[in-house]
Amino acid sequence: MTAIRLLLVDDDPLVRAGLSFMMGGAEDIEIVGEAADGGEVEALVERTRPDVVLMDIRMPAVDGIVATERVRARPDAPQVVVLTTFHADEQVLRALRAGAAGFVLKDTPPAEILDAVRRVAGGDPVLSPTVTRQLMAHAAGTAADTRHARARERLAGLGEREREVAVAVGRGLSNAEIAAALFMSVATVKAHVSRVLAKLDLNNRVQIALLTYDAGLLDEDGH
Repeated sequence: MTAIRLLLVDDDPLVRAGLSFMMGGAEDIEIVGEAADGGEVEALVERTRPDVVLMDIRMPAVDGIVATERVRARPDAPQVVVLTTFHADEQVLRALRAGAAGFVLKDTPPAEILDAVRRVAGGDPVLSPTVTRQLMAHAAGTAADTRHARARERLAGLGEREREVAVAVGRGLSNAEIAAALFMSVATVKAHVSRVLAKLDLNNRVQIALLTYDAGLLDEDGH
């Protein structure tokens, strides 16, 4: 099995050392580089070609949100998992909107951080719909009406089946669960998800979930 190529980004050398020690012991993970600031990330990604970037949010020069936006805008972008101290934080939500596939707390048990890296490398987001909604509810405020209108406008360009798939993704269903619920094949679901991402200019399922939430489509009846 090919090892997952991992880039570590944190301004605290002790945190990087701890992560390096912990991750380096896993047979299926290869640490290909380390960075102390978000400003170093693009060059390192270009040079080391990681599959996953484990990214601190708070750094003194270029923070993890800006670095995530830059990295995720690249062709063949690596997945990003952000590291944070607080689970319900506006900055975490901003990182997810920037394209991060999920987040882990810095005091998360080592086995769970390893699992998060493995999951995003396999294309799965690393946060539950419940956590996503808690984050979005925490961040809801004066900009909510504007986000709602913009989200509705963007989703208006989807076909009916694409919209149904987008809502199912927002509810946290897997491709197999969506296929069963909507009476289609898993391959068809994957094709719809790919078209939704392309039409909406999004780069992962977490961003689909955020958009369907902003549009008010995740209530019980889906309307």
